[in-house]
Amino acid sequence: MVAEIIINSSVKVLNRIFDYEIPENMNVDLGSRVFVSFGNKKTLDEGIVIGIKEKSEYKVKPILKLQEGKIEKEKIELSKWMSKRYLCNVSDCLKLMLAPGTTNKNIDLRVKEKTVNLIMLAKDNYEVEEDIENGKIKSEKQKNVLEFLMNNETATIQDIELFTDSTRSVVNTLIKNGYLEYKEQKVERNPFIHKLQIKSNNLKLTDEQKLVLSSVKENGEYLLYGVTGSGKTEIYLQLIEKKLKENKSSIMLVPEISLTPQTVDRFIERFGEDKIAVLHSKLSIGERFDQWNKIKDGKAKIIIGARSAIFAPAVNLGLIIIDEEHDESYKSEMTPRYDAKEVAEYIAESKNIPLILGSATPDMNSYYRAKLGEIKLLKLTKRANNSNLPVVSILDLRQELANGNKSMLSLKLQEEIQKNLLVKKQTILFLNRRGFSTFIMCRECGYTVKCKRCNITMTYHKNVNKLKCHYCGYEEEIVKECPECHSKNIKYFGAGTQKLEDEVHKFFKEASTIRMDVDTVSKKNSHEQILDKFRNENIDILIGTQMVVKGHHFPNVTLVGVIAADSSLNLGDFRANERTFQTLTQVAGRAGRGECEGRVIVQTYNPDNYAIEYSKTQNYDLFFDTEIVLRKQLKYPPFCDIILIDMSAKNENELKNVAKKLHTYLKTRVINEKFGLLLYSPVPSPVDKIKDRYRWRMIIKCKYDEKVNNLLSNTLKEFTEMKTKTARVNIVINPNNML
Repeated sequence: MVAEIIINSSVKVLNRIFDYEIPENMNVDLGSRVFVSFGNKKTLDEGIVIGIKEKSEYKVKPILKLQEGKIEKEKIELSKWMSKRYLCNVSDCLKLMLAPGTTNKNIDLRVKEKTVNLIMLAKDNYEVEEDIENGKIKSEKQKNVLEFLMNNETATIQDIELFTDSTRSVVNTLIKNGYLEYKEQKVERNPFIHKLQIKSNNLKLTDEQKLVLSSVKENGEYLLYGVTGSGKTEIYLQLIEKKLKENKSSIMLVPEISLTPQTVDRFIERFGEDKIAVLHSKLSIGERFDQWNKIKDGKAKIIIGARSAIFAPAVNLGLIIIDEEHDESYKSEMTPRYDAKEVAEYIAESKNIPLILGSATPDMNSYYRAKLGEIKLLKLTKRANNSNLPVVSILDLRQELANGNKSMLSLKLQEEIQKNLLVKKQTILFLNRRGFSTFIMCRECGYTVKCKRCNITMTYHKNVNKLKCHYCGYEEEIVKECPECHSKNIKYFGAGTQKLEDEVHKFFKEASTIRMDVDTVSKKNSHEQILDKFRNENIDILIGTQMVVKGHHFPNVTLVGVIAADSSLNLGDFRANERTFQTLTQVAGRAGRGECEGRVIVQTYNPDNYAIEYSKTQNYDLFFDTEIVLRKQLKYPPFCDIILIDMSAKNENELKNVAKKLHTYLKTRVINEKFGLLLYSPVPSPVDKIKDRYRWRMIIKCKYDEKVNNLLSNTLKEFTEMKTKTARVNIVINPNNML
């Protein structure tokens, strides 16, 4: 017998089946994980059996070793579908179906560690791959460690030792050579170790909630559109309870890791921790491995997590829920660049089970599909506790400047914060920029400090007194003298969350504050610790980025201040208005969720913008009706798909040559074969250099169908045949980020 095997490799030319003989004494089946000898390499390669046949037309080598565990047939089919749709290797998709940490070897975790070193790559994945291919890294153990981290992003040093058979000295050598970096932290293998076991019962449903609950049938796709605080989570809980009574599992996706602890708390209170598993990247590899096996063994019937939880090995899956379905984090920006909502649709349809998409501000595409009747629309128009939506005031910052107020806080917002402090109510201040100053400029010659690896301005972080690049992580000391004209007239412009916290302390010296942004949540459980501290210790003011916007329920928060509503309007993206409306509506929804009425102050330089104006009343339908007309006129989604062909290289001339050849190839095919699409000429990307790589792009507007998919697949083959030195090409379907 012969096995059809996919080699575990991201190299495009290896994205095909290779035949290997099955030894008589080896129990190889569909989905088996094996080791084989590939090409002239001395080391063994991992492969996955995706088919078995009686014989091969080629002379084939035997399978050398069988690994423990295998991938189910349905997961193999899902990987094939994803590979075709997202134009990536099947092996890249198959990795998502494996238990965390078992890409190289399937070894049970044996120890419960308390103090661990969290290890991560210090270089880009592609740089590491190139150094391995070029022979700069010769040690097999070093290769194993690097490949393990490329697949798992972060890991404890103990997990690396267990999963790669390497030693601490190997890791230390890689740290010394600049390939790895680490931080020491405390970790527990049980993610629920600190959870309080408080039992809760089903809440009494409103008439709207009862109607929604009864409308969800045994299959089909549903869009649950409910205003903030309308009780969508209670609907989810009671739908899941129904599936538990049928002995079926449910998957519940949430967009932000910061939402996971709160969601888990609600579910543990209702169902107990034994039935629940949680999966997200802030858990250690060991914790994820244990949670994965808990799901696979059928012990956990409720799976909660970020987008990758959609691949969990749920037993007898009966329901998928995607909360905050509009959120862009459901799309992966790493290979494979999949959309978790599309994957969920594929799984729900193949299993004939219901899929619930929930949001107070649905994605334009989802709402348009609901309007067309492609998915069923369910509505919750009132808050569950009969409280009113918050009163929103739009404040013109131009007038503040005219009145001489140059601070980040308008006089009105200062007054409202003071009122809250007097009556012991809490406030949330939202600013979607971290750091202290967003760029540094010489006032004499106009020089701006940019990252040496990326064509992007550096951000000043006051807490460490350094400049940081938010694209590649590069750091350098603060600039006191202009390197161009040697002037000392250096000015720090813009403002981030650190500066906002400083200003709050100046105006309200007695107020207690806590900040939540990427800089404060890098440690394990830090999301949960910040939110718990704000809630339980009644901290006066929470200052944060988008992490504080969605889903959180703080009954004592009665005031929300949006410091700069215009930041998302200036993204240079066709979704700028949509994202502005969504963000403002979501953050406003954090106010007044308890007994007291909520107030929201939105500071802006564009008070007449319709996205800002309609968010004042949380009128999604009016926003949708306005925005959809513009989308149709300009041929933007949902009336077409956008294909981004992202090209990069270390040499700019090499990149221009690749861009020109690919454009010529595509243009010739489009004209000769009469494709109904718009092909734009290649141009430098808005951020035209990241991590020492120059970036260009081409955009295609079309309806993404089988014919276009084949064209794009052939384009990648055309690029592969060019045999370039440093160039890379990625094709992204409907990208989140147009920069």
